[in-house]
Amino acid sequence: MQRASVRQPQLTAAIEALLSRLSDPTEELCVRFQQLTGAIMAKGVEDTAYYRYTRFIGENEVGGYPGTFGCGIADFHSAQQRRASVTPAGMTTLSTHDTKRGEDIRARLAVLAELSDEWGDTARRLMALAPVPNAAFGYLLWQTAVALYSVPEPVSGGAQEAQEAQEAKRARLHAYAEKAMREAADGTGWIDPDEEFESAVHAAVDAAHDNSDVHELIASLAARIEPHGWVNSLSQKVIQLTMPGVPDVYQGSELWEDSLADPDNRRPVDFGSRHATLTTLTARTALTEPPALDGTGVAKLWVVSRALRARREHPELFTGYTPVLVDGPGQTGSAFAQQHLVAFDRGGAITLATRLPAGLSAAGGWGDAALTLPPGQYRDAFTGSRHTGELLVTDALGFYPVALLLLEES
Repeated sequence: MQRASVRQPQLTAAIEALLSRLSDPTEELCVRFQQLTGAIMAKGVEDTAYYRYTRFIGENEVGGYPGTFGCGIADFHSAQQRRASVTPAGMTTLSTHDTKRGEDIRARLAVLAELSDEWGDTARRLMALAPVPNAAFGYLLWQTAVALYSVPEPVSGGAQEAQEAQEAKRARLHAYAEKAMREAADGTGWIDPDEEFESAVHAAVDAAHDNSDVHELIASLAARIEPHGWVNSLSQKVIQLTMPGVPDVYQGSELWEDSLADPDNRRPVDFGSRHATLTTLTARTALTEPPALDGTGVAKLWVVSRALRARREHPELFTGYTPVLVDGPGQTGSAFAQQHLVAFDRGGAITLATRLPAGLSAAGGWGDAALTLPPGQYRDAFTGSRHTGELLVTDALGFYPVALLLLEES
């Protein structure tokens, strides 16, 4: 109320007159007001502003705040320490039935933020080749297209099934574009759709498939960001599953999750194939064959299952939170590596996750960056490798861009 009076001083008298009633939980006006304001916020912010403010759509997420563009490592650790102290049993998740974009779509969008010049040039060319009447919405559409098309469909039935998969993706992008532009209500809308505006948007979606110049621009940048997107995906997943809190895995997100806004993120999930794949993975002997990080997403399923199993079988290793710092000489030593490695010790379970992978790759990798493990021997839950004492980051993250090191009893 005080903030509202400062921002809208002409309403001060009205706010003061209503304050006592709006602060009394037994007052019907208070109850009705609370019922109404949540819906107003959702429609005004998440379902309108988030489709209009398109500087970087990966930030436009339910519960997010696009005004803050990421955070540094120190701020991340501080936030986790507060969480461990204040809400250690709070739920953590990356995808829900209500997220605007699947977690792995956001992971690929994050790569565009690292490749700003390359992305800016591509976006300008796309908007010239397939113009949309509202430039801000066009910018949202092309971010979505590049992130969506960088997800390869696991296809085993040859060219026909591959074509069918692409047509299914075309239909999904058409459906998303219709919802997004009507939610934005800036050129068209649900109540009074503008046929000319919407036709231009749908023509742009078709151009992504049918116009060779447009398709090549999208496909080229999608291929460029894809491997870095995989790194981001595993990193954010391992952090979410091992940080303070109770981890939740939304249905289907055990593999690559490329859903857009509902109803796309409520599509049926093939649990049978996931169960069969997990059964095959679990049968592998002594972690000698961890799956490769590729377009199938099986590596993500492996990482999710191993991290959750570690939390179930060794809860005593997940009781605290201590940042783990990197050391080492030169540019590829502590100052550089600390910007690219998220590392923390939960009390015997040490998480290592790669951050800003495009920049790391451009700099040539981890170099001599190292970290010193607490006393004892540690086993990586994902690869089975064992480590003790001083550990080169490049050794810990040689197979996967993430690691979960579990303290073993002597």
